[in-house]
Amino acid sequence: MDKVDVGKKILSENEKYAFENIIFLAEQKKLCLNMISSPGSGKTTILARTINGLRGKIRIGVIEGDIQTDIDAERIRATEAPVLQINTEGACHLSATQISEALKKLPVADLDLIFIENVGNLVCPSAFDLGESAKVVVLSVAEGDDKPAKYPAIFAKSKVLLVNKIDLLAGGHVDFDLERAKADARRLNKAIEIFPISAKTGEGMDLWCDWLLGSVQKGIAQQ
Repeated sequence: MDKVDVGKKILSENEKYAFENIIFLAEQKKLCLNMISSPGSGKTTILARTINGLRGKIRIGVIEGDIQTDIDAERIRATEAPVLQINTEGACHLSATQISEALKKLPVADLDLIFIENVGNLVCPSAFDLGESAKVVVLSVAEGDDKPAKYPAIFAKSKVLLVNKIDLLAGGHVDFDLERAKADARRLNKAIEIFPISAKTGEGMDLWCDWLLGSVQKGIAQQ
């Protein structure tokens, strides 16, 4: 009896749509960043502050991925950025097929940068290429500095690491060795860009926004 490797079949189908997304974004000359993290790392807060910080400089749209609700999409909508919600109904990651459909519904021609806020998970999303220009991984200091060592795949594949909630470090509220996290990430990925930030206070956000602006203007994140 013939056997079908379901995992390989799913990945193969995903890769087909991912390639189509790559072609679409290249033809449209659009930058698309896939933001991945554990739940509660602050992705939506980062996106909202980023959109407001770059208002008038670059036009940003967002594809929001969540298992349920449109709570995060509503937060993005409050910034007046175009946003499209995808509910996975239990799946722990977004798929390239879902992104393909979402890109057809966003006003892509009017945008410079598209963010995908993936489902909160450091494991599953790293295995599914969405056709994005680059991955951005977010690590909050509340999660611990051992995450690059424990979840190497996503840190190895990401172009950028945002270390969020650094405002908690000053008061000694969390036990987090920033230099250890940086070193572990760079052992996996020598070229990774690292930005310690606080989306709550705005600390470090200027450098992140400058990188985005340069990436849109020069295509850095697409290389």
